[in-house]
Amino acid sequence: MRILIVEDEKSLASEIKEFLEKEDYNCDLAFTGNEASDLIGINPYDFVLLDIGLPDLNGLTLIKKAKEFDSEAYFIVITARGELEDKIKGFDLGADDYLPKPFSLLELKSRIQAITRRKFGQQSSIIQFGKFELDIIKKYLKYENHTVDLTKKEYKLLSYLILNKNRILDRLQLTEHIWGEFYEDDYDSNYIDVHIKNIRKKLSLFDEANYIKTIRGIGYKFESDL
Repeated sequence: MRILIVEDEKSLASEIKEFLEKEDYNCDLAFTGNEASDLIGINPYDFVLLDIGLPDLNGLTLIKKAKEFDSEAYFIVITARGELEDKIKGFDLGADDYLPKPFSLLELKSRIQAITRRKFGQQSSIIQFGKFELDIIKKYLKYENHTVDLTKKEYKLLSYLILNKNRILDRLQLTEHIWGEFYEDDYDSNYIDVHIKNIRKKLSLFDEANYIKTIRGIGYKFESDL
């Protein structure tokens, strides 16, 4: 998943980025509201971690701007300002959670995971399809008692498809959400197709069902009655 960290304290921003990237999230940094606004306007984010006290504008205005871009990002407000009025205004604008400084990075990860489950309608971290079991927190895929040997990128790609079950995702969406960015020179390459082929092959060792459908000329869709 792709996260934008909007924080003018550069050391804190870097600390959050380093921590989340170790947890396999793709992160971008913005140190001002204008930088964040530009990034939100051109990139699809799953989450925006947003400080209110930015040097150039009140961070809460970014939530309103993001809605104008039809952003599907979920906002977690991180700030030292704890006044009730700020919290109410943030939630009224569309913030999804509020985390006052100082905070534990483990708590931040827990909040992200909880929102992710809500976002995709999951009651727990474990998703089952057929006899497969995917845990989006512990990050494994099992078939009955057998672990399916996926690479890190294969796991991220499969879990993103599963979370967006029955939704068509084009190659650009998959690339940006899994790898965080793409380059024009690489966009016509077939690396998404290669990863899908490898995932299908590994799933077929346990179950012959075709869960990942190819949508010709567009991308892929995971189909299952989860």
